[in-house]
Amino acid sequence: MGNEINKWNKIVTKLIDQNLTIATMESCTGGEIASEITNISGASSVLKESYVTYCNEAKIKQGVPADIIEKYTVYSQEVAIEMAKAVKRQANSDIGVGVTGQLGRIDPNNPFDKLNYVWYAIINQNEELEVRQISVPNVERKEQKDIIADAVATSILLLI
Repeated sequence: MGNEINKWNKIVTKLIDQNLTIATMESCTGGEIASEITNISGASSVLKESYVTYCNEAKIKQGVPADIIEKYTVYSQEVAIEMAKAVKRQANSDIGVGVTGQLGRIDPNNPFDKLNYVWYAIINQNEELEVRQISVPNVERKEQKDIIADAVATSILLLI
């Protein structure tokens, strides 16, 4: 746990030092990434906005094209990328983070996607994109969210 806090502390410190801002659009993590950022003193100067877009309609409302969701499914790298781009644009932030995945049980609205696989995308101030899929063990939901947030933190540190 201490290592995770250290990563988030490094992220917030680097963002402050570089005068950069970040915004998140999270689905399966339910705001865990934004929560980790706000656990660090000084986060208010770097976190512009955060959206928990648990349903497809919420993602579309925040700027993810409906046709991308329909074509690739909501649990796809394409949707994660669009989430990151949309939240960056919507918040007018330097960095955007998008996370989507299916945890714990099959979503009856999207039954063909793989269970416990998560896509996340991060787009930085130079429009460099980091996109990853991770497999999450079938453990308690909070532990799954922590695993995903830790992976996202590692990727953010590579991009800032």
